[in-house]
Amino acid sequence: MQTKPAMSAEIGYAVEPAAETGLADFSTNRRVLLLSALASVIGVLGAFVAYALIWLIAAITNLSFYHRLSTQAVTPQGHHLGYWVVLVPVIGALIIGLMARFGSEKIRGHGIPEALEAILLGRSRIQAKVAILKPLSAAISIGTGGPFGAEGPIIMTGGAVGSIFARQFPLSAAERKTLLVAGAAAGMAAVFATPVAAVLLAVELLLFEWKPRSFIPVAVASIIASVVRVPLLGAGPIFPIVPHAPLSGTELAFAAGIGILAGFGSGLLTALVYACEDFFQKLPLHWMWWPAIGAVFIGLGGLIEPRVLGVGYDTIHSLLRGELVGAAVIGLLVAKALVWSIALGSGTSGGVLAPLLIMGGALGVFAGSWVPVGDPGLWALIGMAAMMGGTMRSPLTAMVFAVELTRDFNLFPALMIGSVAALGVTVLLMKRSILTEKLARRGQHITREYSIDHFELARVREVMDKEIPSIPMDMKLSEFSDRIAQGDAALSRRQGTLILNDQHQLIGIITRGDIVRALRKDGATQMTVAEAGSTDLVVAFPDEPLHAALTKMLNRDIGRLPVVERNNPTRVVGYLGRAAILSARMRMHEEETVLQRG
Repeated sequence: MQTKPAMSAEIGYAVEPAAETGLADFSTNRRVLLLSALASVIGVLGAFVAYALIWLIAAITNLSFYHRLSTQAVTPQGHHLGYWVVLVPVIGALIIGLMARFGSEKIRGHGIPEALEAILLGRSRIQAKVAILKPLSAAISIGTGGPFGAEGPIIMTGGAVGSIFARQFPLSAAERKTLLVAGAAAGMAAVFATPVAAVLLAVELLLFEWKPRSFIPVAVASIIASVVRVPLLGAGPIFPIVPHAPLSGTELAFAAGIGILAGFGSGLLTALVYACEDFFQKLPLHWMWWPAIGAVFIGLGGLIEPRVLGVGYDTIHSLLRGELVGAAVIGLLVAKALVWSIALGSGTSGGVLAPLLIMGGALGVFAGSWVPVGDPGLWALIGMAAMMGGTMRSPLTAMVFAVELTRDFNLFPALMIGSVAALGVTVLLMKRSILTEKLARRGQHITREYSIDHFELARVREVMDKEIPSIPMDMKLSEFSDRIAQGDAALSRRQGTLILNDQHQLIGIITRGDIVRALRKDGATQMTVAEAGSTDLVVAFPDEPLHAALTKMLNRDIGRLPVVERNNPTRVVGYLGRAAILSARMRMHEEETVLQRG
């Protein structure tokens, strides 16, 4: 409703800056400098958090499998525990169950859905205790043999650090989101030495927008974290291999085939994970005990195939070097898929990225054994990128991540083909990814399609009503209300009517609400519409974006705007109401759905 001020001799207009000077390609302002400065600190913190997580994993792995106090990087595969190895992941899972029950339930799972939930529904706020309990629970899970990666927990933990740091400053929810995602990207960049892929993951999965306001601070945090990583964890790449020569058209075609195969594998893995989760939901036990039950299968899987235990970075490197082939690859693929799906479905703490690389690499090697060109390492890397791109539905992240892990830049085209092919299969095969399915099961549907707001592209002149509902300023209120009651077509179909003076200049607007309030007053029958209406006008201009006009409506809590000439705000050229705004949305809907020949 238009606000109703005291009548005065002058008519007031809320006039905005000229469209020619007020519009720009981006809405970013100088606050991006403040956000970038804060993101620099978050980048440093993210690197140290990543270092602490890797240090914890190594310490717990040494203690659990070798009974020694050491932080040397080791794998569980060389243990001498025999059948007692089954108890190690069970003990770790019991500790995690207790931490989740009496600490925070948000430490359960692989972390990325929880980060998405905080961004979309929690106004980018993550509890401080999550920043402590999540990396600790993940380190216990992986260190006691859990078949997970560190990336999901570090994304959640880095995001928590960014969120906590952001809350110390007067920022908007959107700015807090930027710093939360900056922390997540910093953590991933520090763990894997992949700053570009970390930024792309933020864009494809976490930010839900493409704006310099968010992109620049996230990039700053990611780059700084990767620089600080060098003295802490060493320089990348973490999986160096001998670069391949540029691929031929035949090899690129086979890359597409492996991508399609990985897409079907992504769908199968997602279905398997949530089938296991459904199974645990039916158990007559509190969820605190589910990780321990899942850990029994981890231990048994470790007895059969020791390479399924732990984070598996050495296994990834072996696949990339072509050292695992034949039956060993098939056993690894089946065992890792089953153990990982059961463990993740049980609700324990751990990430999905490293397991996807292992399973994608094994699938690539297996499929590549039937290909007459290339080598096992080539198809392993393509399979890794395709499995990651299809399962997480982040193809750009997957292809750049694979290159940054190996520095094999000649494979860019093949990695893109494989990732996009896998994405195409999963988008057509499944409604949701392995990440968003968990949110959907909590009743929270999200869409991951980025597009330009149609209201930003459309101009007011394109949708405004040129048949202007207007009345003279000296019309009696009683006459005006009678005309509406009698169904005057020009006046009754709109909530607001413009008031013009004798020179047909705009002086005010009157709404149905104004009429009702005025009729309650004494002397209403002699009151004119100019006295009953509002003269403190908010107006729109034909050349301004529809989004700007809509923002004026929301800020002033009104449902209609007079459209006037920018150089002469008393000359009315149109009327903008809710129906006109909805017509712009309908036009976009028709462009998407109506089929016709050009």
